[in-house]
Amino acid sequence: MAYKAPVRDLSFVLHDVLEVERYANHFADADLSRDLIDQIIAEGGKFAEEVIAPINRPGDQEGCHIEGDVVTTPKGWKEAYHQMVEAGWTSLSFGTEYGGQGLPAIVSMAVGQFTAAASAAFSMYPGLTAGAYHGIEASASDELKQIYLPRMATGEWTGTMNLTEPQCGTDLGMVRTKAVPNGGGSYSITGQKIWISAGEHDFADNIIHTVLARVEGAVPGIKGLSLFVVPKFLVNEDGSVGERNGVQCAGLEHKMGIHGNATCVMAYDNAKGWLIGEEGRGMNNMFVVMNEARLGTGLQGLAIGDAAYQAAVEFANDRLQGRALTGAKNPDGPADPIMVHPDVRRMLMESKAFVEGGRAFILWTALQADLQKSSDEATATKAKDYMGLITPVLKAYLTDKGFHVASLAMQVHGGSGYTEHFPASQYLRDARITMIYEGTNGIQALDLVGRKLPSNGGRAIMSWFADIDAFVAENGEDEAIKPFVDGLADTKKKLQDGTMWLMQNGMANPDNAGAASTDYLHIFGLTALAYMWAQMAKSASAKIAAGDTDPYYVTKLQTGRYFVERILPDAAAHLVKMKTGAEVLMQMPAEAF
Repeated sequence: MAYKAPVRDLSFVLHDVLEVERYANHFADADLSRDLIDQIIAEGGKFAEEVIAPINRPGDQEGCHIEGDVVTTPKGWKEAYHQMVEAGWTSLSFGTEYGGQGLPAIVSMAVGQFTAAASAAFSMYPGLTAGAYHGIEASASDELKQIYLPRMATGEWTGTMNLTEPQCGTDLGMVRTKAVPNGGGSYSITGQKIWISAGEHDFADNIIHTVLARVEGAVPGIKGLSLFVVPKFLVNEDGSVGERNGVQCAGLEHKMGIHGNATCVMAYDNAKGWLIGEEGRGMNNMFVVMNEARLGTGLQGLAIGDAAYQAAVEFANDRLQGRALTGAKNPDGPADPIMVHPDVRRMLMESKAFVEGGRAFILWTALQADLQKSSDEATATKAKDYMGLITPVLKAYLTDKGFHVASLAMQVHGGSGYTEHFPASQYLRDARITMIYEGTNGIQALDLVGRKLPSNGGRAIMSWFADIDAFVAENGEDEAIKPFVDGLADTKKKLQDGTMWLMQNGMANPDNAGAASTDYLHIFGLTALAYMWAQMAKSASAKIAAGDTDPYYVTKLQTGRYFVERILPDAAAHLVKMKTGAEVLMQMPAEAF
């Protein structure tokens, strides 16, 4: 089953819904012409279909190999990565001052959807490099930037993020990896890190690790952590790769999915590293890397769901089982394709509605990532507020629903999906990790209600509500999209109601906030997709009203109608559940479970 990049759908969202070209004056380094964007997206989709997708299934079956501390990726993966580098796909959004192409994030995240859908495990290698790159770019000295970023921008060197240790994952204040000053600006890094994606492989001449460690004598807890750049190979003064540093892969994890990605145990033994930013600011600096990774993880979850949905549609059209309830639709065959059955269509429509709404949500968020760099202070401030508020929602909601779509795809496949003869199993296995890594979805929900909502006196959420209110007021009388606008307005009210409940009950009893957090996040996710669907409906309806006969626009409205009528009502249930508070969760003693 071949993956097909949804180039047409991305073009619609970028140009007709977001009208991305009108933001060109906010970006200094990129020509945002429609022709350029369309050319990049078309070629990126073609590369994903022809180069990356064919290695996904064999890579899952073969996995990575380790001999000593040498890790080899599946057959053909190194060659595909080198093709990716040579074609410039790894450098789209990196700064031109370091050899990147300087394109906006919205363009690179559009292409990133294709890469992650074609092979989630493969996409993690350049994805982790991007996170490390941005962490170094944001906080490191100019000297370190000049040493590492040009080679990372081109993809010649790759990068990682090293946080987790055997005794700590979420609670990073328990990190034991230590850093001892050597004098001259370097530190000796010693400790063990686990679950390090792309920690060791055969793609690149050097791997640049960003490592969270505690300087000897620093205070306990989060405030004592610092962030370091620790290369696999030291770099000579002329920029060439030098001697091996004291870091190696001590083992590979055997995982449920993403088999083609090398998930490593990394051992640091007096490895030489250099401080990124200031001592004791490690978590602040690492959040730059983590936020990049969280957005990428939300994209990955959505993309896997898209690939799974495509496979399910193909299977539903090919698989002959039973007859339609209203009479045979394939009278010359032994049975009808299962596409005729309402419950199969329910699963496919639910998948399509989530995938297309989520795709728009990702691109809207990517636009905010670009606008936060605007020279216009008001525009930049608002976009930064939205990035802080939206990141945990996008990560958690889209990975939850991406996995749900992968599960629906397996159900459409029936028993065939549970075997390894069809791709449904791999999509389900690959999607499951997205709900866990880069901060579990429960942690994202806590971050949303505990940190992001009250930040700056609630400025971001108030701005979000105001934007939705303005859209509703502007479009509420348009009969063509009235169900979409009414659905958005109603769900926004539920989100506002939930926000007020948290303000009134979370402060009095923090367990109330914790107990309500996941349901609240899901109301937020539904509101976000309702906002996206209302905007897409407006654009599609305008095209139809103008006489455009492309059936794409009718299909878009039909899909959105399913979202409004069959998915959006879930917000009411989430609101009821979150208002029950913490008592029913916390009253039972631990030994009773």
